[in-house]
Amino acid sequence: MQAIEEHITLEDGNYSEDYGFSESTDNYAFITDKGINEDVVREISKQKGEPEWLLDMRLNAYRVFEGKKTPGWGAELDKIDFNDIYYYLRPSKKPKSNSWDEVPEEIKRTFDRLGIPEAERKFFGGAEIQYDSEVVYSSVKTDLEKQGVIFISTDEAVKKHPEMLRKYFGKVVPPSDNKFAALNTAVWSGGSFIYVPKDIKVSMPLQAYFRINAEKAGQFERTLIIADEGSEVTYIEGCTAPIYLSSSLHAAVVEIVAMKGAHVRYVTVQNWSKNVYNLVTQRAFAYENAHMEWIDANIGSMTNMKYPSVYLKGEGARGEVLSIAIAGKGQIQDTGGKIYHLANNTTSRIVSKSVSKDSGITTYRGLLYVDENASNVKSSVRCDALLLDENARTNTYPYNEVRANDAKVSHEATLGRLGEDQLFYLMSRGLSEDDSVATIVLGFIDPLVKVLPLEYSVELKRLIKLDTSNSIG
Repeated sequence: MQAIEEHITLEDGNYSEDYGFSESTDNYAFITDKGINEDVVREISKQKGEPEWLLDMRLNAYRVFEGKKTPGWGAELDKIDFNDIYYYLRPSKKPKSNSWDEVPEEIKRTFDRLGIPEAERKFFGGAEIQYDSEVVYSSVKTDLEKQGVIFISTDEAVKKHPEMLRKYFGKVVPPSDNKFAALNTAVWSGGSFIYVPKDIKVSMPLQAYFRINAEKAGQFERTLIIADEGSEVTYIEGCTAPIYLSSSLHAAVVEIVAMKGAHVRYVTVQNWSKNVYNLVTQRAFAYENAHMEWIDANIGSMTNMKYPSVYLKGEGARGEVLSIAIAGKGQIQDTGGKIYHLANNTTSRIVSKSVSKDSGITTYRGLLYVDENASNVKSSVRCDALLLDENARTNTYPYNEVRANDAKVSHEATLGRLGEDQLFYLMSRGLSEDDSVATIVLGFIDPLVKVLPLEYSVELKRLIKLDTSNSIG
């Protein structure tokens, strides 16, 4: 996937036919000037008709962004030209639709090709679709609405649920957290707002699909999920973009609040094209006996830096980060997770599985913190890496800060190479070399794939099979 002519496929080796295609930007309703400054920030807020408090937050965040340096650790980010990006692109003059038939034809054509409407009807309790900067479609099943479940775009929440939004927005991930969180807070658009009432258990996953269509575009969705006491919800996001010669930027922020006894599972299958910088901040607060799960599958993007975190703030809270990263030629997958034990009797688990091939680089970067006032803490960290050839690289940077004397913390790490004996055995049974490699990789990551909902498990296996084949390199 290093050049336009090297597209590959989900069915027969051609990525561009399923994910890499693009639609014309000629019909866009509005596009800001390229680059970021205070006027652009004000224009985004004006286009959305936002209240003064939100404009003030955007402007303050822009100043924080301007004052922070680009991170010098991790992947190389100095090549990002913040003044060569479009920060807001509204694809249609029509408002967001609740009916698929009312979505503009050129946008509908994109998601029809990706199979999103069909998947929504078959597998999900609700769906939301974002195209560049705006949510163009959302729906939630009637029975969930009757139970008080809210699933709308964050822009809608500003108007329909301002008190709830203002209470939580920017409280889990403040603009001061890092440069890209500040950037998102300044120019955010779209994303999902979810509220699940007390004791309501949403049995079918809620899905969002994010699509970057335009060249040199930035996408900065802002997602906020509030799970009230005793509630349960699974949220799944998928991400794709066309392949361009120039780079795009995706810098989202996800904030989650899991109240007493709530269970939230957040699943990402990230398959951005390999011209995208994916720089995302994801954080959850888990209160008494809450259970927070991040399930993170990273296949695409040129440079990916993402470390989902859980702050265990209530007694008995549990946090899990399960991460899969696949790095092919020219890719950097810098991923991991962070857990903060801030209360008694809290437990956590971080499991990372990474696969590298060609010049691909995978890095596990994790943080485990146990507060001195948190007693009876239990935590385990496991990082497993698989190298498919002699040019592949992997790194592990764990950081554990344990301040409590009675904490039980374990850390394991393994590194393996693709074995010639394994390949020989599988090929002697009639498999091709590509299929043999894919079988070994799928076996390696299988414990994490099993926890995905069926439809996403099948799709992830399909993508991995393609991404580890020699035809992709």
